[in-house]
Amino acid sequence: MTSTTVDRPQARRLWNRQLESYPEAGPRAFYLGLTVVGTIALYYELYVQGSVATQIIQDLGFSWTGFVVMLVVGNAAGALASLAAGLADRYGRANIVVAGLFITGLIIAFGLPNAGSTGVYLVLFAVLSIVEGAALVATPALIRDFSPQVGRGVAMGFWTLGPVLGSLIVTTVATNTLDSHPDWQFQFHVCGAVGLVVAVVAFFGLRELSPRLRDQLMVSMRDRTLVEARAAGLDTRQALEGHWRQMLRFDILGPALAISLFLILYYALVAFIVVYFATVFGFSEQKSNSIVNWYWATNAVALVIAGVASDWIRVRKPFMLVGACISLVGVGLFAATATDAGTSAGTFKLYLVIAALGAGIAYVAWMAAFTETVEKHNPAATATGLAVWGMTIRTIVTLAFASLLIVVPATSTLVDSGPRVKAIVEAHPQQVAVLQKVDPAVLAALQKNSGDQQAQVQALAQISGLPPAQVARTVTLSAKYKSEIATAAAIDGPTLATLTTDPSNAQAQRRAVGDIVQKLGVSVPQAAARLTALGKVPPEDLALLAKNGPPVQQAAARLQSVSQVPPADLAYLSAHAQDVADAQKDAPGQWQTYWWIAFAGQLLFLPFIFVLAGRWSPKAARADEAEHERFVEQELARLRSREGGV
Repeated sequence: MTSTTVDRPQARRLWNRQLESYPEAGPRAFYLGLTVVGTIALYYELYVQGSVATQIIQDLGFSWTGFVVMLVVGNAAGALASLAAGLADRYGRANIVVAGLFITGLIIAFGLPNAGSTGVYLVLFAVLSIVEGAALVATPALIRDFSPQVGRGVAMGFWTLGPVLGSLIVTTVATNTLDSHPDWQFQFHVCGAVGLVVAVVAFFGLRELSPRLRDQLMVSMRDRTLVEARAAGLDTRQALEGHWRQMLRFDILGPALAISLFLILYYALVAFIVVYFATVFGFSEQKSNSIVNWYWATNAVALVIAGVASDWIRVRKPFMLVGACISLVGVGLFAATATDAGTSAGTFKLYLVIAALGAGIAYVAWMAAFTETVEKHNPAATATGLAVWGMTIRTIVTLAFASLLIVVPATSTLVDSGPRVKAIVEAHPQQVAVLQKVDPAVLAALQKNSGDQQAQVQALAQISGLPPAQVARTVTLSAKYKSEIATAAAIDGPTLATLTTDPSNAQAQRRAVGDIVQKLGVSVPQAAARLTALGKVPPEDLALLAKNGPPVQQAAARLQSVSQVPPADLAYLSAHAQDVADAQKDAPGQWQTYWWIAFAGQLLFLPFIFVLAGRWSPKAARADEAEHERFVEQELARLRSREGGV
């Protein structure tokens, strides 16, 4: 035998990852753990853009509609890829996961951060979604293969940590690095590096069961001997005959649709929560991510605890029911506060914690029950059943994202026009305050003809709050008595008041002349002449000027300051400021409608709990398990008897 012949199996080991015997506890835990880590990395990559969505939109020039369409296209592509991942029943799971990790890692680390246009970004995101759609069907199939039904709750609890911990890592990294690394590309570089490291580990370490082993039902680890004994005689091709038809059943399709509707809130939080908090409540990206951290952390803890408890009690359905009801409370409270601008970050955290607790309990029990329902029809078609689930959930997410453009149209205005309007307001706050008081038609008239006296009077009236007639009279008198007004302004207030009531007061006259000489720099005769001219102004005109002159002058100065705003900014404000203001009023109510839709989706989840396989009673479930153990012992005895007879 040559060395080439000896080495060939070793060379093929990295591609042929199948195990011909069921692994012991240690290796099995390693494969399960590596699958979970791979799942976390994949979801981290899929969700990372949500933490810096506002930056991506502004930097690459996405409109809000364009950004949502990009998500819709990606999820639609992912839905098709998920359906195609049903081939994992024929060709295996591990290589799909390993290849997926390498491709997504490269796209995240190098592709998307260097996308110079919206078109390139869209294409790369679509490719990313296709790969993710396939890989994220293969990972729960691997988890199922390595976990008997008795331990399925714990196993699925750790698998469902994938999306949750992926989301938690996204928001945690963003919360702690956006200050020091404000560019959105940094988040992608970190994420891609993590993904590639996991890909390398999976390349050398990940394995899967051979079809003869994974195509059988395992209720508990005590089935291992029987499964391995049967494996040699199992026809895997025959086991897969009609596998798509077997999965297109009501108890598969209905629950897949139900969990997809249940998770509308989850996917909205992943994709849009930063945009929601930024546009409706003015929270920064960092603050928004810190709020939603509480959802992911609570959800992660609930998933593991509920998985352990579900295995211990031996039932899934009560957990789904209780979890869904708790989640409905949290989602309802969250939706109810959407229109309250005074809602604090702490309140949001509380409501999201309640929703996350319930969702975690319900989802982990559902994943375990769904895989058990698939096994009830055909254990060999596990990936096919999960492909149906993957396609369904991504289709619903696609529709949910697309509906956002219809349900929450105000966000388009706030994302597309809001940032520039905000920047102009921050750069010219006083001028913008003036513009907000003046009717747009009046501003347009002044921009067309700055000498339009009627428009000037209307603008000054709107800024000062005085009636237009009084403003017009004040402007006319100010022009008529310009010199006299300057004279009056030079005279000390008490002296002027004395002369108003007693024009012949000689002492007051001398003080007034002295004030005029000093402040206006004229001679004594000139000052005396100016004082005489002031005395000829009708008292009622002086009274009107004294009362209305200062506010009209201030209004005129404020109106003049508008000229400091660049014409392009003035034009942009004229075109978009009102739309942005209207959108700010409408957005909270529109988002509230969307959150209530998510609430309705969770409500519709409830009746489909009854469709899934599994017991409600722990006693009945343990009786079923005992009956299965007796069956296994009988089968083993029969096999031993047959071998002894041979």
